[in-house]
Amino acid sequence: MNVLFLTLSNMENIDERGIYTDLVREFANRGVNIYVVSPREKRTGLPTQVFNKDKIHILRVRTGNITKTANFIEKGISTFLIEKQYLKAILEYFSSIHFDMVLYSTPPITFEKVVKYFKNKQKSKTYLILKDIFPQNAVDIEIMRKGSLLWRFFRKKEISLYQISDVIGCMSKGNVDYLLKHNPYINKNKVEIFPNSIKPINRESINRFGKNKDIMNKYGIPEDRTIFIYGGNLGKPQGVDFLLEIIDNFYKVNNGYLLIVGSRTEYDRIKDHINKSKSKSVDLINKLPKNEYDRLLEIADVGLIFLDKRFTIPNFPSRLTSYMEYSLPVLAATDRNTDLKDVLLESNSGFWCESGDINSFIDFANKLSFDKELRISMGENGRVYLENNYDIGKTIDIILKHLLVEEKSNV
Repeated sequence: MNVLFLTLSNMENIDERGIYTDLVREFANRGVNIYVVSPREKRTGLPTQVFNKDKIHILRVRTGNITKTANFIEKGISTFLIEKQYLKAILEYFSSIHFDMVLYSTPPITFEKVVKYFKNKQKSKTYLILKDIFPQNAVDIEIMRKGSLLWRFFRKKEISLYQISDVIGCMSKGNVDYLLKHNPYINKNKVEIFPNSIKPINRESINRFGKNKDIMNKYGIPEDRTIFIYGGNLGKPQGVDFLLEIIDNFYKVNNGYLLIVGSRTEYDRIKDHINKSKSKSVDLINKLPKNEYDRLLEIADVGLIFLDKRFTIPNFPSRLTSYMEYSLPVLAATDRNTDLKDVLLESNSGFWCESGDINSFIDFANKLSFDKELRISMGENGRVYLENNYDIGKTIDIILKHLLVEEKSNV
């Protein structure tokens, strides 16, 4: 079986752990030939190239700058052009391959022409992994105006993508419900839950209780504090105004130390704010390689999640899986619409408050800072929940069942 996977995720290192690299490797482990198409953005200066490793074939296509750019016009033009660039490269480098399935993730929503080409030409099964409900998420945080010419263009693209998808895999039940409510033309039978999943590393390889002094000294992290870590994007979707308020009030967390690790458009703003605040309880580190970031997770005590409170769509941040993998209790400050809060309650693996509620956030942070047994208990609950619900070795069957059905129908 041959699967074509279209993504904006960085696939320069297929051995690096993450929701998409783990997915690709699991396909290969199951005997599927997986053909990945990912971008090499203009800023890298690298050309279009193909990399092959056993059953994994990665086509890295030179594109414009789409991620990590504050220039919305540049991002929009690059996003608009990517489907033409992808299709041209696929037809050049994978011209002899028949694809049983085309798999594609959002963002972006502009893979429609590529998907339609293989659906019509090769009768490929089409599967959308819905990670981003755009353009509504841009409307929520006032990057785009609903009803504008740009909104109408992207909304048309979004509808078309949903229509040509044989199956739509959503991150959570909240995403399924939202999608069907706001797109009543979609047949509910083609929508299912395909959660953010990873291949968890063995528990035995994680040292949660003997903190690595070398890594703490390297980043100037105090040894006698409760370490709250946030790792991920630092952009408008994360509700940075509230993060800045937390920075100003974090001195109220008894024995707490806030470590922020990430990049994107709001990084400089956060850095300037920390420098002006002169807080001794907060530090900011630019984005790190995955293996180095994992070393910080190993010595951390609590994992943090932030989302802008204006979101009406039920986002479900993928960093939850990393925290659960390292048995970290979670403290999340988000909008009311995400069902992340329901998962934390169901699994008893953390606390939730609405973004903007600084008093509740500080209260929960103090509970976690004071009570080591509570942290250990919630962290263990999260790890068990991950193994039962977000292990790619189990969840990939959700996709493979559609391939197997297709294969049987062709016999």
